[in-house]
Parts: sequence; structure tokens; C-alpha cells
Amino acid sequence: MLTLFGLSDHAVAAYEAMLANPQHGVAEIADTLGISEAQVRDGLDELCSLSLVRQSWDEPGKLRAIPPRVGLTALLSRQESELKARQDQLNASRHALEHVIAEYTAFDEPQAGVEQLTGLDSARCRIETLAHECESEVLAFCPDGALTVDNMKASRALDEAVLSRGVKMRTIYLDSIVNDTASASYAEWLVGTGAEVRTVPISPPRMLIYDRRVAVVPIDPDNTAAGAVLLNGAGVVAALCDLFSYVWESAFPFGMASPCAGPDELTPQEMAVLRLLAEGHTDETVARKLGVSVRTSRRITANIAKRLGVRSRFQAGVEAVRRGWLRPTGE
Repeated sequence: MLTLFGLSDHAVAAYEAMLANPQHGVAEIADTLGISEAQVRDGLDELCSLSLVRQSWDEPGKLRAIPPRVGLTALLSRQESELKARQDQLNASRHALEHVIAEYTAFDEPQAGVEQLTGLDSARCRIETLAHECESEVLAFCPDGALTVDNMKASRALDEAVLSRGVKMRTIYLDSIVNDTASASYAEWLVGTGAEVRTVPISPPRMLIYDRRVAVVPIDPDNTAAGAVLLNGAGVVAALCDLFSYVWESAFPFGMASPCAGPDELTPQEMAVLRLLAEGHTDETVARKLGVSVRTSRRITANIAKRLGVRSRFQAGVEAVRRGWLRPTGE
């Protein structure tokens, strides 16, 4: 029980031995307890520092134990005083923190509508704050075929902290994420930690939505280092949430096998490529939107043409319309 006062085991044993046998010295205490004299001396030094033993008035050089009613009561009073001082210090620190937060918030609180976060540092700093304050849900579009090491490093601690608080997290990646081992492992970690992850052939631009009240999108979708735009207008955020829900419903759960196309069907990724080609996008643009290399993009295009039995993109579009895979232009 005396360890509750902060005493070590050796100090407790030495104190109890001295109370039981006041005349025993170091050697006798060590023999009684079955420990070394050095361990007894360490215990006595600790007891002296806590004022639980004192020098004998009758036999100078010897130590005497202070009765528990006196010694432990005084020790408890000192601990209570220290605890109160520590509590006062914590309260003062809390008030100081609230004051700093109030000043910062008054200076930096975004007005309803749009706030520009110029540069990567500014954007990530605000994202860290939003993640810390998030209470219920995070929605995310991550239109990268392969995540960068910096992105995964910056996101992991935030994602882990958010999920540990029971916040729901839903993330949509590109189908091509499975082609990158590190990115696929990160997605698997997210699922294992409690997040929901789905994939689509093509994703809308990068976006984060916190508690369905604040959205963060990049200033330039092709250059995230340029910074981001924070949107907190209710109407705009609601529309972005609807967009996320629409894409989520058509997305496929990560880790499950994708549905195989029949002999007269295209895979979701091939259908996405066909639509992009019909819109006139280049191989480079198609590759970027799918999160794959240009070589892979061209291989997919060649496979589509082969399956359709055509030689050109124009013919592919005509044949796709004839088969009902694409709507005619203008419809």
C-alpha cells in the first residue's frame, strides 16, 4: 500500500523493517530483508528525502523511522500541495491556450464562402487543423494512380488520429492504385484501420470534405503544390457531397475482385477510356486521368480497338455508339 505514496519497493521494505525493529542498522535490515546493504542504503536515502526517517537524538549516526501517523500524513499533505500547484499550473496553461486560440481564430477565421490557401505549407496546415477538429465524417477524392511518399507520410498520422476518434472516413481512389505496391498497401492499411475505400476508373479532382461543412480543393488540380481553396458555403459543400455520393455508389470496394467484362462488354476502365477518346482527349490526358503511364493508356486503347474490330479512334466511337456503349454526340 505504501507504494501509493510514491515509494520504491526497497524504501517500503526498509521503512517497515525499521518500524518493526527500531534498533536494527543497515546490516541487520539487509539480512532481515534478504537484500544487499547498498539496496538498503538506497531505500534509506529515499526515506530521508521524504522525511520518513531522521537522525536519532539518542544515538547520533543512527536513523529512526518517523511513525506513519506523523510521517505519512505530512508526506500526503506535501503531495496534495504539489498536486494543487500542478493543477493551478495546468489551469493557467489552459487559459493561456484558449487566449491564443481565440486570438488566432479571430485573425484567421475564414469568412463564409471561399478562402485561398497559397502554397503547400498553408494548405497542409489548414488540413491538419480541420482533421483535428473533425467530429463525424471525412470524404475524400484521391485521383492518383500512385501516391507519393510525402503524401502518404503526411496523411498517415492524420488519418490514424481521425479514425482513432471514431470519425467515419470514406476515400475514393483510382482503379490503377493497385498497380503501385506502396499505394495499395496504404489503402489496405486504411481499410484495416476502419476506413472505407472504393475505386473508380476516373475520379473528379482531389477533394476533402470535413463534417459536410467544409471542403478543400486544389487551386490547380495538376499542381497541388500551388495550394488549395477552402469552401465553406453551405450550398457549395452540399453539392460537392452529392457529387461524392454519386461517385461512391458507382465505385467498387477496394480489395474485392473487379467484375469481369463479357465477350461483348468492356471493363469499367475501358469504358472510361472510350468516353475520353470520344471527347477528343489525347493519350497523355487519358493516362493522367486514369493514373497510368502513357504506354499503358495506349495499350488499353489498342485493346479496345481490337475488340471492336476497328483501326481508328473515330471508327471506335462509331462502333461503340452502334453497340449502345456510348450515346451519340448531342444526346
